[in-house]
Amino acid sequence: MLGAGAIPADNGDSARRVASAQDPFLTDSPAPSIDPRQIRLSVAPMMDWTDTHCRVFHRLLAPHARLYTEMVHANAVIHGDRSRLLAMDPVEHPVALQLGGSEPALLAQAARIGADAGFDEINLNCGCPSDRVQAGRFGACLMREPTLVAESVAAMVAACPVPVTVKCRLGVDDDHDYDRFRAFIDEVADAGCRMFVVHARNAWLQGLSPKENREVPPLRYDWAYRLKAERPDLQVLVNGGIADADEASGHLRHVDGAMLGRAAYHDPYLLHRLDVAWFGGTLRTRAELLRALKPYVEAQLERGVFLKHITRHLLGLFAQQRGGRAFRQVLSEGAHKPGADWSLVERALAVTESFQAGHDTDHERQLAEGLPTLQRQG
Repeated sequence: MLGAGAIPADNGDSARRVASAQDPFLTDSPAPSIDPRQIRLSVAPMMDWTDTHCRVFHRLLAPHARLYTEMVHANAVIHGDRSRLLAMDPVEHPVALQLGGSEPALLAQAARIGADAGFDEINLNCGCPSDRVQAGRFGACLMREPTLVAESVAAMVAACPVPVTVKCRLGVDDDHDYDRFRAFIDEVADAGCRMFVVHARNAWLQGLSPKENREVPPLRYDWAYRLKAERPDLQVLVNGGIADADEASGHLRHVDGAMLGRAAYHDPYLLHRLDVAWFGGTLRTRAELLRALKPYVEAQLERGVFLKHITRHLLGLFAQQRGGRAFRQVLSEGAHKPGADWSLVERALAVTESFQAGHDTDHERQLAEGLPTLQRQG
């Protein structure tokens, strides 16, 4: 293990030369870096949530945030329906593809495909604790195999021209040894990874569900802070349990960026507030932001996308606001119906704005049920 603050002399070059010699598909180029401003604010990869529709919405809210796809297994990228798995709108940039897997050659091939598809970063998942992921020998269980992770990263770095990063935990099960965590980071960094997203909890591989793994193991942000202090040459982002703007801002005093997960999904306006606070700009209302999404929604409807696939990501926009529950109800109950279009979104907005104006509940019920008192808008 390298000493505190040491910069690895090799930076993974020897591993890349070996990988290149073994596979002509690989290239012998240095690992590119990421603009520090692009990693200050990011949204975590979340299964079943951060699809392209979600990412377009988040980009509208936070023009400077770095976005991540759902995790996609390397085999799926290589052999599956890429038009669906790698779907991306040009407005999403900068956006990263998160890969799952543990076979260096397959990960290298998938990374190259992802880079060729236009993704700005390839991220290797070393943090997911689900049983299905463990059965495939990837995700958080890779924390126990730093050499395999290093070999995978070296192959991926050699294969594609965009940065290769790693999202990991602090350790697995009852392993609470900072030195072992640091040794994992050092070995993977030597292979060419220059950025680590640290979910500041251990992953319990037995006895806890994925949901419990996000809540039960204690948070130890200080490990991520210490890592950054000892390895200033690396870019370190902290993830896990960040619930509000003050918490997110506090992390920036110690690390390079804050990655928000479920807080950003359930209360997406938080992303907009952080983007304006950290990068400047004018704070827009929730209604203004939502109506700015109209051209995208209508274009997707023209392509045959059902409204429900988009509006499911909008349900939290009015979280903790008067009328927020009615907003969710109108969208949830109407978006799945045949012919649902943008007018449903306007109806949901009308309900919410009427609540906020203090109108009586009978009128709200009429609006929610779509009775004639509501004029169709735009």
